[in-house]
Amino acid sequence: MDGEIAALPAERGPSAQAVTLTINGEPRPLRIEPRVSLLDALREHLGLTGSKKGCDQGTCGACTVWVDGRRALACLTLAVTCEGHEVTTIEGLSAGGELHPMQAAFIDKDAFQCGYCTPGQIMSAVALLDEGHAADDGQIREWMSGNICRCAAYPNIRAAIRAVRDAAGGE
Repeated sequence: MDGEIAALPAERGPSAQAVTLTINGEPRPLRIEPRVSLLDALREHLGLTGSKKGCDQGTCGACTVWVDGRRALACLTLAVTCEGHEVTTIEGLSAGGELHPMQAAFIDKDAFQCGYCTPGQIMSAVALLDEGHAADDGQIREWMSGNICRCAAYPNIRAAIRAVRDAAGGE
């Protein structure tokens, strides 16, 4: 080795392992290290860049996806823990080339400005309607509080949520 010190396995990190993630209804085989976040697996390994890396600490909500229909912060979720579960991203929200009603409402109500937080906002907005947390603006504000919009488009975001709620005959 001529004076070089070989790195111990722990210093190199865990080795990659084969996993199959079901993303937007499609099985996607990957070879990733166990410490790879779901967000990094989506963006860097699968090319699904809709979910954004905002704070990378779970406080902004830009990376919100669904795991088995429940909201999850992809930056805090290890990808390997999602094997055997259904992951839905913003790319999987539309169907048959048609925008999801929430995506259309965000456009109609101008509910985004820079657009960076929009994918996470939309994923949370659809989930909060499914969860029944949209009775009034106060409830919407509370249940969307994990999604930060630095451009302050909150009134328009709430308007989009109300429009979809009202069109569906909800609260």
